[in-house]
Amino acid sequence: MAEKKETNEKMEAIIALCKRRGFVYQGSEIYGGLAGTWDYGPLGVALKKNIENLWWKMFVDDREDMYGIDAAILMNPNAWIASGHVGGFSDPLVECTKCKKRFRADLLTDKTKCPECQGTLGEERQFNMMFKTNIGATEGEGSITYLRPETAGGMFVNYKNVVDSIHPKLPFGLGQIGKAFRNEIAPRDFIFRVRELEQMEVEYFVHPKTWEEHFELWRKEMWRFIEAVGIDKSHVHELEVGDGDRAHYSKRTIDFEYDFPFGRKELYGLAYRTDFDLKSHQEGSKVNLEYYDEETKEKFLPHVIEPSLGVGRTMLAVLSEAYTEDEMGGEKRVYLKFNSALAPTLVAVFPLLKNKPELVAKAREVYAMLKNKLGRVSFDDNGNIGKRYRRQDEIGTPYCVTIDFDTLGEEKPEYKDTVTLRNRDTGTQERVLISDLVAKLK
Repeated sequence: MAEKKETNEKMEAIIALCKRRGFVYQGSEIYGGLAGTWDYGPLGVALKKNIENLWWKMFVDDREDMYGIDAAILMNPNAWIASGHVGGFSDPLVECTKCKKRFRADLLTDKTKCPECQGTLGEERQFNMMFKTNIGATEGEGSITYLRPETAGGMFVNYKNVVDSIHPKLPFGLGQIGKAFRNEIAPRDFIFRVRELEQMEVEYFVHPKTWEEHFELWRKEMWRFIEAVGIDKSHVHELEVGDGDRAHYSKRTIDFEYDFPFGRKELYGLAYRTDFDLKSHQEGSKVNLEYYDEETKEKFLPHVIEPSLGVGRTMLAVLSEAYTEDEMGGEKRVYLKFNSALAPTLVAVFPLLKNKPELVAKAREVYAMLKNKLGRVSFDDNGNIGKRYRRQDEIGTPYCVTIDFDTLGEEKPEYKDTVTLRNRDTGTQERVLISDLVAKLK
């Protein structure tokens, strides 16, 4: 019980910090919010973009066999019928006969009693999670379409376009970062389970005989990414998903589960989708989607390996890892221990005093130089120097640069054109020549 209370307190502290420092806000907050929706503030957007850029670099740009794509959110509804989502993309739903609240049946320990009011739960039924919408000027059966429940659909229907225009050799993959929408029965746990999410997905097309080899290779790549974003590998666990629990398209799935403050939950998924999708779309569209291998003169439908990573869940895991409390100078300190690749701000530049024009001018000069070379640099002259350090610690800035009177050479000429460089994690400070700053920070 004590451990559960401690983890709940940590989650509450992370949520409060995210609101206070501009990482994540409740969606539509001034109107009372909307369950399952969250807005990313200035620092949240920066952290999210850094995660996405790292994924894109590792999974797309650094590889010869990967191609980027950005498919439309709205698709012809027949695509979702062919893929099985219209008929089978659902969760088990139960409703309390007393308070009328709805719950996912598979997440309840007792499926007969309401966890909220102890009333009786009704009969379990399937609830399709896709958001319906209408296209065109009039509403009717012919105008119905759906917001995509996963980004994969757009990659499969564009598979032939890529083959015809780029002529890639197998194995090759398509990578996409984009929004997906799921009408979750019970959104919960901050940005973990939401109704509007962002996915980083790869659909990797392989010869049917080589799927196991490529499954293992992508498994290693996912572990490499986990390490790259600063998640402790001992907090991540592989779960082989058994028959009956896998998605309808998968023949093998590994879930990568993370020890979130609210419990061990799915972080990422790696699925072997066989040729289910291409076969389904070939039958549904009546368009031949076979791949022709010019070397072997063989025609076949490629099989697919899918590494699927959620942006929000990655961000929440990164925040959980980074959140740290310690003591510095006899005071409690809260800071985010981001690695430098992900930190929204890499370095903050301060003038020691904001009412001294010569200090401010020099600080602005150093700021402009670092901004030009490093990009993720902020200028801060609000409050005393101690408060600025604490503020930058709390948002995860790895380094602070202070321009003081020694920088101007007024008191110690030997320190002219040097600055104080402070390390976030240790609080240690050192004098560094301005001319050496960029190399030092890189």
